[in-house]
Amino acid sequence: MKGRRYWSLCVLILGCVFEVQAQLPFVYVDSISLEGNRRTRTEVVFRELLFKEGDSIAISLLEKTLEQSEQLIMNTGLFNQASIIFKNWEGSTNKVHIHVEVAEAWFIYPVPVIELIDRNFNVWWNEQNRSLDRLNFGVEFTHLNFTGRRDKFKLTAKYGYTRSYAANYSLPFFNKQQTLGFEAEVSFARNRELNYLTVGNKQEFFRSPENEFLYQRFRAEGALLYRPGHHLFHSFRFRYEQNPVGDIIAQEFNPDFYLGARNMQRSFTLGYRFVYDRRDVRAYPIQGALFITEVTKTGLGIFDDRDGMTLEANYDFFMPISRRWSAGVRTGGKLSLIRSRQPYNDYRAVGFNQNNLYGYELYIIDGLDMAIARPFIRHKFYERTWNFGKLMPLKAFRKMPIKMFLSANSGFGYVHDPYTRDVNPFSDRFLWGGGIGLDIVLFYDKVIQIQYSFNHLWEKGLFLHVNTNI
Repeated sequence: MKGRRYWSLCVLILGCVFEVQAQLPFVYVDSISLEGNRRTRTEVVFRELLFKEGDSIAISLLEKTLEQSEQLIMNTGLFNQASIIFKNWEGSTNKVHIHVEVAEAWFIYPVPVIELIDRNFNVWWNEQNRSLDRLNFGVEFTHLNFTGRRDKFKLTAKYGYTRSYAANYSLPFFNKQQTLGFEAEVSFARNRELNYLTVGNKQEFFRSPENEFLYQRFRAEGALLYRPGHHLFHSFRFRYEQNPVGDIIAQEFNPDFYLGARNMQRSFTLGYRFVYDRRDVRAYPIQGALFITEVTKTGLGIFDDRDGMTLEANYDFFMPISRRWSAGVRTGGKLSLIRSRQPYNDYRAVGFNQNNLYGYELYIIDGLDMAIARPFIRHKFYERTWNFGKLMPLKAFRKMPIKMFLSANSGFGYVHDPYTRDVNPFSDRFLWGGGIGLDIVLFYDKVIQIQYSFNHLWEKGLFLHVNTNI
């Protein structure tokens, strides 16, 4: 795509040199056309462009503007390829016609589910002895472009370790300006076994000997989404949860599971999230930055089961060094604004979601506050597009771009835990780890990471991480 655009730019510049009336430093976007969007609506693609019909673009910035627009289109997750070129240049006025060509990805994933319930593959493989009892089986239907407006619809039914049902729908925009959207979700789940305590920075589990359900969760959530520009995102969330737990857990094994030996937790939650995203490729960035901050208040005075408030922030920075080398750092932090003891299930710090440290995949560190930093350097040693041709019946998967990177990783962290540090020695001390890894990027947003890492105890291991972005 860059080659076609390069020659078009050369023709445009030469034309400007020889056309006396065209000595203007700008080109004017006279019209925009789109090709290849069979399901996706035109306005969804045009929303990602950094220009519109009637705009003027400095010739010196034209190549960069088109390239960044391509990246924004690809970051929607709807396409396997996006190419933007200009043509039909009118020398006397510098008017150009911009043409956008896309190749849509596969949107529908009605697939059987075989899912690990543990925090990651490494815990299941090393600590749970690859037990098949710790798997979920079921069906998950996901449509990533339900009505062609980049709206995502998802239905899930799972059995096995967890019996759960969920429905989720999100629409990025519903107004004419394409700035307001919404998301809604309802879910129900129950387990016969649960993680009721952390000892030695390891999760302790208990399973009902009578095979009864010990733990249930019901959640209903709605969110208003606001995207005023290409890189700014705001969301306002409201959630209700009702989570009963078995008496044997609340009264015998861990009275602090919900505090005060309660066997029921009901709560309303309000949350605000701000995202500033300037990454080039969101699934595996090489250049740019990401800043996320979120404040959450749980317990609005309607029930007295929970009273918590947290402020969380993440900042990631990515920088190319050369054509094949790049570096960066990922940071994160959490601050509990209400300092009283929190229920066990809401006392999480390192080991969940994106807050992980290299070499600590088998551990969790609970606490009120935390801070982590993970610098890295990467080398791209392989890049190619595999063409399966007619051997692949699904057109969206016939061409598979693949990239491979070698990485050197490190990580530093600290967790403040004033309530359970006597039984969890990783709290309130400096943590560090690191190692080397092989990162494989398939298509545009499927990432497989194989890492050999160590921690401050010099424990070593091979760890696997997979992100399909579905």
